[in-house]
Amino acid sequence: MKKIISVFLTFVMCFCLFQVKAKASIPVTVKGRSEADTVKMTPGFSYSLESVHEVDGRQGIAWYNGKYYVSGSTTLSCYDKDWKLLQQNLDPFEDFNKDVKVNHIGDIDVYNGEIYAGVEYFMDGEASDIQIAVYDAETLKLKRTYPFEKESGQTECSGITVDTDYKSIWMCAWNDGESGRYLYRYELSSGKYLGKYHLQCPPQWIQGIVYYDGWIYITSDDGTADDGEPDHIYRCRVDLNKTSFNVVLERTLDDVKLQGEIEGISVDRTKRQMLISYNRGSQIVLGMVKGFYDGYTEEIHEVYAYDMERNFMEIDYSLDDYWVSKPDKIKKSADVFFVLPTVDLKKTYPDNEDILSIKNADRFYKTFNLEKGIV
Repeated sequence: MKKIISVFLTFVMCFCLFQVKAKASIPVTVKGRSEADTVKMTPGFSYSLESVHEVDGRQGIAWYNGKYYVSGSTTLSCYDKDWKLLQQNLDPFEDFNKDVKVNHIGDIDVYNGEIYAGVEYFMDGEASDIQIAVYDAETLKLKRTYPFEKESGQTECSGITVDTDYKSIWMCAWNDGESGRYLYRYELSSGKYLGKYHLQCPPQWIQGIVYYDGWIYITSDDGTADDGEPDHIYRCRVDLNKTSFNVVLERTLDDVKLQGEIEGISVDRTKRQMLISYNRGSQIVLGMVKGFYDGYTEEIHEVYAYDMERNFMEIDYSLDDYWVSKPDKIKKSADVFFVLPTVDLKKTYPDNEDILSIKNADRFYKTFNLEKGIV
């Protein structure tokens, strides 16, 4: 009997080893190099500073329906179109479950009359009790919360954005290391965790994110204020068919008043302005204010509003990304082409469609299939 068991265990071990070896030997094919496409690697917009507005809040900024929403670490504020303060919530944690210990709000977003915030307990670079908190945009009062998925590996939440194209909530992490190398996706309707996407090459110290026309824009506190180094804005294209998003430098923040740190990010879709939350005056250690620079007795919070002008994007038909359908082999003697709709009918501004936008490509595929059926 012992001999039979021994033979069986040997077989099982050999089978397991074979399985592991077989799995490891599966060939991986990588198709395409991002750096080969100069359009993808250059900024999507040119930015010119239009105005600067002092606000009461150091963490986040969001635009919605002609109003501006600002988050402090422990406050929520609403401003009108002229940046006049309308109302504040000075105790945004009062309606949380008493068993949940929270003291910090990061960057925010506003969608469908609701403020989305990443809330947590944060102290000296460490975070716990991460929540997705949803507030009423009119009253600034808490409406509901969603728990985050601990198995995701996320250990801090510095920012959040709502993606209306894929009905998703995206979260980011400020801390360095594994947690800060991903964007974390949740279902907009239910708060259910949907997975994480690897950032290649990841920025350092991510502070905020905003989804805008197929891309996620990222603010990164990667400059050392003591050395006069600037912070940066990055972007990555959302493609749910991939497991990773390639990160591209969008802009160097070289026209702000030093010393300070970049924080949240949003887009005013009516004026087409990028809004950047920026603080100056305080010395930051592990995300906490530990003193002030010479000439300051308090930290100053400002929102920088940049006009956005879309850069000219040269189309390169040698690259597959610029084709809705491209046959591997030419089988016909005649060329056939379809004229697809290219006008963006958004209410916010007239514009041509972005040829590199995933959501626009989805629309093209539907139209292409309809016209292909006629042919």
